[in-house]
Amino acid sequence: MSDLVQTPESSHRVHFQDCDMLGHLNNARYLDYFLNAREDHAAAHYQLNMGELAREQQAAWVITKHHLSYLRPARQGAQVRIRSQIIHYDNSNLVLEMQMRAADGLRLLALLWSEMAFVTTPAGTRTDHSNALMDLLDQLDVEAIDYDPDGFDERVKTVRQELKKQRRAAGSPE
Repeated sequence: MSDLVQTPESSHRVHFQDCDMLGHLNNARYLDYFLNAREDHAAAHYQLNMGELAREQQAAWVITKHHLSYLRPARQGAQVRIRSQIIHYDNSNLVLEMQMRAADGLRLLALLWSEMAFVTTPAGTRTDHSNALMDLLDQLDVEAIDYDPDGFDERVKTVRQELKKQRRAAGSPE
């Protein structure tokens, strides 16, 4: 088992300028919050700087697809927790799962799957991960999550049920 944190988590405040007229985090801004949190997680927990990695490897991950479920509003001024984890990878792809939760960590506000391809720069052609990256991805992959490319909705349902059980066990109101 790796000593690396497979599912890092950080807290963020929802800023006024990121919200819509109802005081909810704007739908497009969820992606910014998620991706910024993952960049911070990679730097803090894995000492990875995505810009440096791209220059050194002459390759980078590009997003090919997002699956995003908005479940509850993230309100202006609220603290949210963002968790990120790798749930699938192969020679040239990876899938990140990111969850935005309420401050107590017991309510799921949004869940995102980002599918990414590793491509050469500047050509943008798909390439394989280096052996060192494959070793890192192997350590970070959360094997307990059974990734199915068509299983996004089922994953959202599963996470919500797990959190509901945790709320009941903690005596929190539904």
